[in-house]
Amino acid sequence: MSATIIDGRQVSGRLRKEVAREVADLVERDGQPPGLATILVGDDPASAIYVANKRKACAEVAIADHHRHLPADASQAAVASVIEECNADPEISGILLQLPVPRGLDGASLTALIAPEKDVDGLTPVSAGRLVQGTPGLRPCTPLGVIELLDVYEVPLEGAEAVVVGRSNLVGKPLAALLLERNATTTVCHSRTRGLEQVCARADVLVAAAGVPRLLGAAHIKPGAAVIDVGMNRTEEGLRGDVDFDAAIGRAGFISPVPGGVGPMTIAMLLRNTVLAAQLQRARGQRAVESAR
Repeated sequence: MSATIIDGRQVSGRLRKEVAREVADLVERDGQPPGLATILVGDDPASAIYVANKRKACAEVAIADHHRHLPADASQAAVASVIEECNADPEISGILLQLPVPRGLDGASLTALIAPEKDVDGLTPVSAGRLVQGTPGLRPCTPLGVIELLDVYEVPLEGAEAVVVGRSNLVGKPLAALLLERNATTTVCHSRTRGLEQVCARADVLVAAAGVPRLLGAAHIKPGAAVIDVGMNRTEEGLRGDVDFDAAIGRAGFISPVPGGVGPMTIAMLLRNTVLAAQLQRARGQRAVESAR
């Protein structure tokens, strides 16, 4: 039996339509759309493409574009100043610093300067702390996209055994926290994990996010498991995931392809986070006005 293919393009397309309606509602109510500030330092081709795609997606749903482009030799202080300006701008709902930044800059310190209420990437220490503690806040986009795909395809999470292969701050760690929040029994594997194959083969939900092409094969997959491949590896054969798709499709119950699985969800969740940030900021502003009366 062949696995059900998880179609990230279809799910993200539906989400973008929902976001467009929410943006229209905000404009009708307040006369101002949400705004996203993308901050690009330097001219790295891959980063430039990623930012261009995010800006294009914003335009398609009528989120205002507040792009900032700084030269590669911009100082730490110059980038910090731009972030602080965006923090203070009421027309900007969300701020995204494109990583990695050029050598000589401290990307983690710069990210930490983003106001938590505008941290649409969910990467500041405050956002990470809120996630771990289970308190409201903005969550990282790719992990949110993984959870959304699992929900849309009605993959049970409560009580399920979930294994995440990869412990990055961008995907692995926050995704593990989101799975725990949904009452999955969650294991995080990494380069020092012993018996990786045996650990993975127990998983009802297996997420590959290690950045190693075809790291996981059929032997790593429990029959009928939901397999989510977050890997985006450029190889001589083209874009490949962390899962050997051809080997896994006959064993898994659900599987996300690369490309066309998790990838489209990341930008869709960024758009949703930007709208959510705008809604929360405006609600807070309204409460402040009412309390001052």
